Amino acid sequence: MQLQLHHRSLCRRLIDSEEKRLSGPDASYKDGRHKVVLVEDHILFREGLRALLSRDPVVEVVGEAANGRDAVRVVGMLSPQLVLMDIMMPGTTGIDAIAEIKRRYPKVRILVLSLHNVEEYVHESFRAGADGYLLKDATHDELSIAIRAVLGGKTYLSPDISTKVVSGYFRAESTSVFDMVSSRERQVLKLLAEGQSNRGIANYLCISAKTVEKHRSNLMKKLDLHSVPKLTAFAIDKGLAAPDVVFDVKQRRPIGGS
Repeated sequence: MQLQLHHRSLCRRLIDSEEKRLSGPDASYKDGRHKVVLVEDHILFREGLRALLSRDPVVEVVGEAANGRDAVRVVGMLSPQLVLMDIMMPGTTGIDAIAEIKRRYPKVRILVLSLHNVEEYVHESFRAGADGYLLKDATHDELSIAIRAVLGGKTYLSPDISTKVVSGYFRAESTSVFDMVSSRERQVLKLLAEGQSNRGIANYLCISAKTVEKHRSNLMKKLDLHSVPKLTAFAIDKGLAAPDVVFDVKQRRPIGGS
């Protein structure tokens, strides 16, 4: 009990210290607050996060997006200092959005908020350019510390992410088959796993159906998986698609989920 109280007291002191520093003369927004964009497809969670951050003197939520493609557009319109990014969303993933935001707006800081404490998600997020990774079951104090660390130019990792996952990212790793799949091929794989047709994927990505078919063929060759169900299972295993957003291609309805 005493240890928990000491931890909370330490967290509070760190937060107070960072608030004073970040709200100083270098502050980039009115009243010393930094502009934040929320990217989260679950409305209830997004609204709760907005309400929580409304009491934070260091940041102000200026925009929201429910998918990766809209996230890139909103960031371009609003020029935030920080993006709080979910990674599992229908359509364009958070990981793809991170890579695109960092390519277009390299100064924008990105903190991933995720349910997943697994190696693949953490590695892919940081490879894409994320500046921090926080689990969604974090406390309010942990969120505050993570935000301030990332705004301060530091890299933040949730304390609950295992040492094995972290060390696995920072050590040199042998190239896996999945590493040979291009960013565009990953987008196609995700949309295939969600039940999109070639034409639907082509319309979403603004490419031709023939190009989609080429990507699909390349995926099957690279992964040695020669059917859509096998590609779908692979996509779920790699965290590109969640089971609750995978669609039955024939019925055009979700498989599983609520």
